[in-house]
Amino acid sequence: MKLEQVRAIAEAVMYEGYILYPYRHNALKNRIRWTIGVVYPRAYSEAQGGIDPWQMHTECLIEGSPMTHLSVTSRFLHLLDCLNSNESDTWQEGMEREVQAPTLTLHALSESPRSVRINFAGTHLPADTSGIVRTMQALQGELAIGCSQLGANLFKLTIDIANTTPNTAEIDSRHEAILRHAFISIHTIMHIKDGSFVSLLEYPEALREQVENCRNIRTWPVLVGKQGERDCMLSAPIILYDYPQIAPESPGAFFDGTEIDELLTLRILTLSDEEKEAMRQGGESTRKLLERVEAMSPEQLMRLHGTLRDWQASDEARNDSTGQNGSIFPGEDYPPPQGIRIANHNVRKGDRVRLHPRLRADAFDMLLEGKIGRVECIQQDFENRLYLVVTLDDDPGREQWDERVLPGHRFFFAPEEIEPLGRVSL
Repeated sequence: MKLEQVRAIAEAVMYEGYILYPYRHNALKNRIRWTIGVVYPRAYSEAQGGIDPWQMHTECLIEGSPMTHLSVTSRFLHLLDCLNSNESDTWQEGMEREVQAPTLTLHALSESPRSVRINFAGTHLPADTSGIVRTMQALQGELAIGCSQLGANLFKLTIDIANTTPNTAEIDSRHEAILRHAFISIHTIMHIKDGSFVSLLEYPEALREQVENCRNIRTWPVLVGKQGERDCMLSAPIILYDYPQIAPESPGAFFDGTEIDELLTLRILTLSDEEKEAMRQGGESTRKLLERVEAMSPEQLMRLHGTLRDWQASDEARNDSTGQNGSIFPGEDYPPPQGIRIANHNVRKGDRVRLHPRLRADAFDMLLEGKIGRVECIQQDFENRLYLVVTLDDDPGREQWDERVLPGHRFFFAPEEIEPLGRVSL
C-alpha cells in the first residue's frame, strides 16, 4: 500500500467537518465544528468530571514474529485563532500536526513499551498580506506504544494517545477556548513489515476470543490498502469498514460529511463574488477548494453525475456463500450468503416461495398471506439480519416491466416468513 494512498484516506477522516458549505467561517453552519476525534487536556477533563476524553486507546492483533517491524504515526489538527486586523473578524483554522514513533520490532516493544512526547509550542504569527494575524496555543501529550505476545505467532498491539497540556483546569468553554488546547480529528496510521494485521471485522474463528478482548476507546481500527492487503491499519475516530476508498471521480476534499461532490461543486459556482472572497480569506484549504472548483472542466463535472458502482469483491469472494474467506464488501458488514437454509431447503435466487407474513402483520401484509413469488436476491441490514427480496407472480403491474432490467415491486421477508417451493413451474 503506497503511503500517499493511506494518507488520502486519513486526511478525508481528519478534515471531516473541517468547514462546511457554504465554506465561510462566519456562516451559522460553521460556528460549531471540531466535533470529531477530539482529545481534551487531562486537567480540563478531570475538572469537568471526565465527561470529555483526555486519551484515545487502540488495540489490535498482529500475526508475525518477534522480528516483525512496526511503524506508528499519529496525526491531528492544531487550532489557530485567526484575526483580520482590518475588520476585527475572528475565526479558527486547523494546522496539520504529525507525531511519528521510530520503527521498532515487536520483540523490542514486548520487552519495553516506548513513548514519544507530543510537544508543540505556542506561536504568534505576524499579519500576512491580507492583514490576518494567526495565534496558536501550546500542546503537550504522549504517544505510548506497547505489545504483548499472545501465542507463537500472535501479538496484541496497544497504542495510547494522551493530552497532558497543563493549565487548563479553569477553562469552562468547551466549544471555544478549550479546543485551542485539544487534539482535533486525531487518528493513527500503523504499518508493519514481515507480518499481517488481523481484521477486527472479518477474522478467523480461531481468533474470536482474542479479537473480542481487544478494547478500542473512541477509535475504530480498520485495514487500509488494496483488498486483501494486511500490512497497514488506520485507527480513526469514525466507524469505517475495512479497505475504505476514495471515489476516483472526486476531484478533492469537500470537508462535508457524506459529501455529494456534484451538488457541492455546483453550489460553490453559484456563490457571489463577495462570498467567494470570504471563502478565499477562510484559510489555505478553502482557498484551494475554490480554485479547484473554478478550474474544473465540463467533462470533469460530468464525471460526478450519476456514478453507479457495484461494490463487490472478486468473483472468488462473490461465490463464497459463507463469507468466511476473510473478504468484505465495502458498504456491508458481512457479505450476505447466496442461500438460506429454510425447512431443509437451501433457498436461493430464482426459487419459488409462498409468503406467510408474521413480523409486522399490518393490513398490507395480511393481503400477501399465501401469495407465491420468486426470490430475487438475499440482502442484509446494518444489524446483520438477513432478508429475502421477493417479487409476486400475480403482481398486476408485471407486464409493465422488463424482468431483465427492472424486477418490479420488491417485498422483503425474514426467513421465518417464507415457505420454500423450489424451482418449479407454477
